[in-house]
Amino acid sequence: MPGCGEKLAKLTSGSQYDICMPGECMQMLSSGACITYNQNAGGCNRMLKVLLHGSCSYDCAYCPVRADRSGLAFSPRELAETFLGLYRKNLAGGLFLSSGIPYDTDDVMGELIESARILRNEGYAGYLHLKILPGARREDICEAARFADRISLNVETTGESRLRALSGIKDYAGDIMKRLGWIAEAAPGRHTTQLVIGAAGESDREIFDCVTSLYERMLPSRIYYSAFQALRKTRLESRDNTPAWRSRRWYQMDYLIREYGFSRAELMPLLEDCGTLKNDDPKALLARDREPVDPNVASFADLLHVPGIGTVTARAILEARESRTIRTPRDLGVSGACLKRALPYLAFSGTARQATLAGFS
Repeated sequence: MPGCGEKLAKLTSGSQYDICMPGECMQMLSSGACITYNQNAGGCNRMLKVLLHGSCSYDCAYCPVRADRSGLAFSPRELAETFLGLYRKNLAGGLFLSSGIPYDTDDVMGELIESARILRNEGYAGYLHLKILPGARREDICEAARFADRISLNVETTGESRLRALSGIKDYAGDIMKRLGWIAEAAPGRHTTQLVIGAAGESDREIFDCVTSLYERMLPSRIYYSAFQALRKTRLESRDNTPAWRSRRWYQMDYLIREYGFSRAELMPLLEDCGTLKNDDPKALLARDREPVDPNVASFADLLHVPGIGTVTARAILEARESRTIRTPRDLGVSGACLKRALPYLAFSGTARQATLAGFS
């Protein structure tokens, strides 16, 4: 029988394709476990991402878990004790728990919830993210939300026909969308989802429609994007990988939708006639067709349309202009590389578009 260290290494490695925080990377510990690391994530900058079961009976075409025949798995008690050992040694700051589905979905969901119950009963009050399985019962979703800080279910792709190209078992309307609605009710503001870009051949227009609809209807706290990778021993191993830039552009698009409140009508011009995004900063593309912004009179929303200006910088500009007229970049009271990006899109004291950095001298 494999030891705990071997299981931990295998079952953490198998979880790496689920994204649970932006900017994450995998870091190896001396124990062999893969820890997701993000230096900007505060107390949870070292997240143990692990599968309860390392094999799956589902037929997802791109998933390496289905190809694993090792049968490696943790019991709920074993998983809880293993994580608590790492947590108490300050080797892990939080837990992301998912699972393959080797048998009945309800039984596996029960084991995920039991793992969470043991952790909370043992006094663990830290960050816990539980993955909801496709087709999970409503009562199990509510129970998972009771124990977890965050829950999630991957939408995976953009619609029923696209999902059929990836799986003959999952039903998009029932197993995915209905459950996302239940998740939104059970954990408002505490749920996420993930799209695999390019896995099913969907266009960026399809992704745009899907993402904007999800934010309008399901209100996830955020959506994650991963570029499809053709992995060995999967049905799609001969397919070309999706370029990494495509997922990066979708993170930029997502920020415009989620954080800045750009409307569908504003963002539609970014999609070419063939329904694809350009490999360019979408905010910069939109700004090229807009008049330069005068920071003395621009609204908060108008400032957010300027490349290099985010919410913090926009508020700083609004505060600065309360005490003085902004005639040069120096008067903005904001410095840094981001502001340099903004200068070509700003006009000071009625001047034409600022196209150089001369105002800093």
